[in-house]
Amino acid sequence: MSKTEFKIEGEEQTVRFGALMSKLCVPYAVKNSKSILIFLEGDLGAGKTTFSRGFIEGCGYEDIVRSPTYTLVEPYDFSDYSIYHFDLYRLLDPEELEYMGIRDYFEKTSVSLVEWPDKAHGLLPEADVRIALSYSQNSRNVVIESSVLSQDELDGIASCFN
Repeated sequence: MSKTEFKIEGEEQTVRFGALMSKLCVPYAVKNSKSILIFLEGDLGAGKTTFSRGFIEGCGYEDIVRSPTYTLVEPYDFSDYSIYHFDLYRLLDPEELEYMGIRDYFEKTSVSLVEWPDKAHGLLPEADVRIALSYSQNSRNVVIESSVLSQDELDGIASCFN
């Protein structure tokens, strides 16, 4: 398991962080024809949705990136992969995910960004990447753990913000 920790400041760096992560995760998913699952953890306002916007825009998406707060999932289809942005904050019952066919999202080449993954306890596969965002005075602490990205790749991301 690879792990790194660093600090980011403000919306611009959070968006940049998301875009940089897209340059690692999407090629891995496409090369291996698999689904990559990214858990985004942190309190309200920690930057999970801003990170997701940067990730999706980093893939070349030029329209408005919508928060899936009320729809639970927003799909973004590209030529050879998809991105699914889940926001489970308002999920009342994890069984709702079964009714919407949650497992189908993980069967094709894709990256799934999941905010509030703890709300779906027991229904989601194990995360390939965990990103924890937390407040620290005027900045945010970022902790990334990954079973699919190398330590060198994670350290490369961290070095962009040190």
